[in-house]
Amino acid sequence: MSQALLTGLARTTRPQAALRRFLALDAVVTGANGIAYAVASGPLGEFLGIDAGLLLELGVLLTVYAAGVAWLASRPQPPATAVKLVVDVNALWAVLSVVALVAWLEPTTAGLVWTPLQAATVAGFGALQWTALRASTT
Repeated sequence: MSQALLTGLARTTRPQAALRRFLALDAVVTGANGIAYAVASGPLGEFLGIDAGLLLELGVLLTVYAAGVAWLASRPQPPATAVKLVVDVNALWAVLSVVALVAWLEPTTAGLVWTPLQAATVAGFGALQWTALRASTT
């Protein structure tokens, strides 16, 4: 990803600001997803064809994770090691989502669409964060 594209997406020429914005966006989207899974695990489980208990657990996990990512985004200079961990967790989440879809989930049509869509979104956050981190350390 080029510096110009990164600058356009983040609406800033400062890589550190771009990194913080991408972390904040990740935290907001992940937190909203986590809260929805936790609060509406029954109806969402039915809609997606995913066990409500699993969604509840994932919702709590995602909400806690989002809080950690939000904390990182609030730092003037997020620690590179912590950002790398976020990028790795995002990549792992994306891969495991697809593996779960193929290996053990039996989703509805909505779940079959939602799972790879959210995996791609999370992978995109990771790619943006990694690119911004690299730009901010050069």
